[in-house]
Amino acid sequence: TQISPKEGWQVYSSAQDPDGRCICTVVAPEQNLCSRDAKSRQLRQLLEKVQNMSQSIEVLNLRTQRDFQYVLKMETQMKGLKAKFRQIEDDRKELKEKMDELLPLIPVLEQYKTDAKLITQFKEEIRNLSAVLTGIQEEIGAYDYDELHQRVLSLETRLRDCMKKLTCGKLMKITGPITVKISGTRFGAWMTDPLASEKNNRVWYMDSYTNNKIVREYKSIADFVSGAESRTYNLPFKWAGTNHVVYNGSLYFNKYQSNIIIKYSFDTGRVLAQRSLEYAGFHNVYPYTWGGFSDIDLMADELGLWAVYATNQNAGNIVISQLNPDTLEVLKSWSTGYPKRSAGESFMICGTLYVTNSHLTGAKVYYSYSTKTSTYEYTDIPFHNQYFHISMLDYNARDRALYAWNNGHQVLFNVTLFHVIKTEDDT
Repeated sequence: TQISPKEGWQVYSSAQDPDGRCICTVVAPEQNLCSRDAKSRQLRQLLEKVQNMSQSIEVLNLRTQRDFQYVLKMETQMKGLKAKFRQIEDDRKELKEKMDELLPLIPVLEQYKTDAKLITQFKEEIRNLSAVLTGIQEEIGAYDYDELHQRVLSLETRLRDCMKKLTCGKLMKITGPITVKISGTRFGAWMTDPLASEKNNRVWYMDSYTNNKIVREYKSIADFVSGAESRTYNLPFKWAGTNHVVYNGSLYFNKYQSNIIIKYSFDTGRVLAQRSLEYAGFHNVYPYTWGGFSDIDLMADELGLWAVYATNQNAGNIVISQLNPDTLEVLKSWSTGYPKRSAGESFMICGTLYVTNSHLTGAKVYYSYSTKTSTYEYTDIPFHNQYFHISMLDYNARDRALYAWNNGHQVLFNVTLFHVIKTEDDT
């Protein structure tokens, strides 16, 4: 507001400093010129009001600055809380996924409770027998020896049966590989006999998938690694593929350019049996994804000798046949819906066929078929294809391991099985 200069004073307001604070400017005459004038009182009152307003504005500005800093702080905290809530939500989803994965294990855990009771019962019987034996030592003739002997034999048989049941299980995990040796071409097979005694650790080595008849034998894994051959065998026929198996002292292989299976004895050096696998494709009609005349895959597990192949009658899908190891006669067959040409490799464990989806990097066990229930399921069990190309993958029940030929490397994979002990009531 501006007052006429004739009245001797002027007041200016609504000014602002660089920090944004309000400043009032007053131009007034000397105090003695208007001290007695009524206008001077009004000026003083106006000055007081302006000063009060300036102080109030200053206080308001301080509060505003403080509130602004508080808002900034709260904004930072809110962003932090938002991030935490987002993390909690992600953790909740991850936890839910893990819980969903664990749900199928509940029945298995319930079975383990039953198994634990069974083992506890065995332990109690052993404890009781130990007490009886101790009593016999103290007082010879106080207990009938024949009866005690029969009880020991019965318990031993039950425990042996229990251990046999414990050997089988469902594949859960594959770890490794362990590189045993680097030798040979890109394709080949190496194996041990799953029915050999504990002292017999012979290794057999068959390089390449075609145009070869020479089998090399080593007395042990150590000799195999060092290259100390103990014997070589010149087979009467060339083999096809790399899917051979040694079972109970004999070599089973697919005769080149045929669907004939050969049983060759290492002890006698003679062919003990040969039989055509009816309708089975051969010579790269239904091979694995890598080719190499891998149409017919011979394998063994805890339940016996098997052949895996494909037929036109089953539209090129995998057929599983259990074989008589003496005559090579097909005992029973199962037709699956999985295309043989889409399989990288396969192997049997406890009567279940496990199929990989590739022979290259990123391969995993993708499909399984149970011959016990005649049902299949899709699986997701990865394994490390360290050398990028697998041309042979077979399970050995004695070693509980997978033997593999991985691009000129002979390697071993360990397997983890879920064991379910079944009582007599379950059979």
